[in-house]
Amino acid sequence: MNADATITDLETQETLEFPWGAIKWLCNDQIDSDAEMTFGIVYINAGQTNPLHYHPNCEELIYVISGQCHHSLGDEMHHLKPGMMLRIPQNVKHNAANNGWAPVTMVICYSSADRQTVFCE
Repeated sequence: MNADATITDLETQETLEFPWGAIKWLCNDQIDSDAEMTFGIVYINAGQTNPLHYHPNCEELIYVISGQCHHSLGDEMHHLKPGMMLRIPQNVKHNAANNGWAPVTMVICYSSADRQTVFCE
């Protein structure tokens, strides 16, 4: 059995910068055409909020590595800190607001290699 693996390095991946923070993708269909998921690292700067959005074709898992944030999920608000994971169902509007003094860094994973995002703002 031949196992075709993909190895990526956070240090060499392109950084997508936004006014609120940045994302580095480590796996998706653009990095590996055989991938079935999307995986990355995101950070949100202190005092910043990413735009309200949803994913019409996949669910999302968020795992907080460092920092803290309030994460809206539909009509609910959840406080996330290091070691906490949040599963966001497909089509549920959500966003994160960093309420701490340092960047919040999270692992983000999607159930589709072709993650789609619809912005609400």
